[in-house]
Amino acid sequence: MKHSVDTYRLYNDESIFSHVVRIFVNMKEPVDPDILWHSVNVAMKRYPYFAVRVTVDEEGAYVLQPNEEPVVVLPIGKKVPKAGSREVNGHLAFVTYQGRQINFYLSHSLSGGKGALPWVLTNVYQYVRDRYQVEPDAPGIRKPDSELLPGETAEPTVEMFSDQPPIYTYKNDNPVKLAGDYLNGMFNPFRRSPNYRLYTFRQKDIVNLAKSSGTSVAGIFLVLAARMLDRVLPEKHAVITGEIAHNPLAKLGLPYAHCDLLSHVYIDYDRETLKAGEMQKLGALTREMITLQTDPSVSNAELRRLYALNEKIDAIQGLKEKRKFVKENNLSSGKNAVHGTYIVNYSGQMDWGEVAEYVRSYGILVEGHVLMELTSMKNKIFLTFMQLLNQKKYADAFQGVLEELEIPYRVEGPYKKRLSKHELPKE
Repeated sequence: MKHSVDTYRLYNDESIFSHVVRIFVNMKEPVDPDILWHSVNVAMKRYPYFAVRVTVDEEGAYVLQPNEEPVVVLPIGKKVPKAGSREVNGHLAFVTYQGRQINFYLSHSLSGGKGALPWVLTNVYQYVRDRYQVEPDAPGIRKPDSELLPGETAEPTVEMFSDQPPIYTYKNDNPVKLAGDYLNGMFNPFRRSPNYRLYTFRQKDIVNLAKSSGTSVAGIFLVLAARMLDRVLPEKHAVITGEIAHNPLAKLGLPYAHCDLLSHVYIDYDRETLKAGEMQKLGALTREMITLQTDPSVSNAELRRLYALNEKIDAIQGLKEKRKFVKENNLSSGKNAVHGTYIVNYSGQMDWGEVAEYVRSYGILVEGHVLMELTSMKNKIFLTFMQLLNQKKYADAFQGVLEELEIPYRVEGPYKKRLSKHELPKE
């Protein structure tokens, strides 16, 4: 590929869906905006690969250039500014605040949740340090003056991907796609209402259930969400498919790389098994499918397809033509894309140290419908449950499953997603 892998998502069409991640952090006390501005701009010095602006080269390709302008920190307004716009100094990252909440916006082209969270933690660490004049013990947080980790800015090359035949190939078993919801959520202005609910769990409750079911924290929520949909969907649908993203960078020898390169895992749950409610059987199925589809021979085959697509983008002259090609061939939204019925993602255990004493909750927001993003802090697990429509049936069914299994929870919302989009240079 001719360019950084961080540039290729910028060609995505945003006429309907946003491609900017929002990570919110709810502090325990009201935010001081002046201190926040200072902290955010100190923290950004640690992440030069996020302090960039977009330009277009002579071939019509997007290119990232260093951006020395300050990162913008704004009060929440009626409209969310666009990443890359003059309003945010051309940055693909910016911050908003209101009351006790801080919102970190970052272009999904630069990173996903796993790569963005270290930046968020550094920001919050510096804010706590400046706001309260303390030195919180947080060895798991990257400090603003710390060196980049080995391979933090590295990107895999295609030579690093396994060329062994995949040991497993997912064959779509005709799962339900919630097509009606998506059509209304995309095109019906009277129904479209991107929103989320925030669920808080005690970590020990989820971990104990995962262990007893023979699966992981992410796996248990894949099962819970499938059982939720079994309560809602018509009986004519025989299969409900869970989808989860997998980050293969650690297996490629780049555990600290910030770039967002993902493969996907699909688990088909038949309705009879879901109705039986045998958590051990559902957990074993989930674990088996995750193990198979995260094997390097499987995940690397997907990355090879992605890199092959990026090379085709490189071969096309002109920005307009490149964007047209991506719209028609995008692996996640194009004509050959594979989708589950719902999505559950988990960024992994994050060590906030003593900074956690100043934070009430945090979560990741992206575009999507019946989509769950899991985060963790200290002894809590947070779940953002995202929808495109303002309806309660899925949340009510999810809570019904939690109560049936006697899983304590707290729920807040629904709240508006308030996602941003990009404003990019034209050819």
